[in-house]
Amino acid sequence: MGIGASITLLAIGAILAFAVETSVQGLDIAVIGIILMICGALGLVLTMLVFGRRERTGVAEERVITRDRDIY
Repeated sequence: MGIGASITLLAIGAILAFAVETSVQGLDIAVIGIILMICGALGLVLTMLVFGRRERTGVAEERVITRDRDIY
């Protein structure tokens, strides 16, 4: 799950939890929204941990190109 998907889950969960007033028999929409927000937050944290651990040195390696013959 990427950052975009996590933010999308957070947004949809917040809308369901705080803005929707409709009731569905057998479902609590606010609870579904909270579950989606928790999943989005966990996905965001895990994505940041995985992609934040990459080691970026910024040092470029020097390449030496040798030719067997001269080109005329």
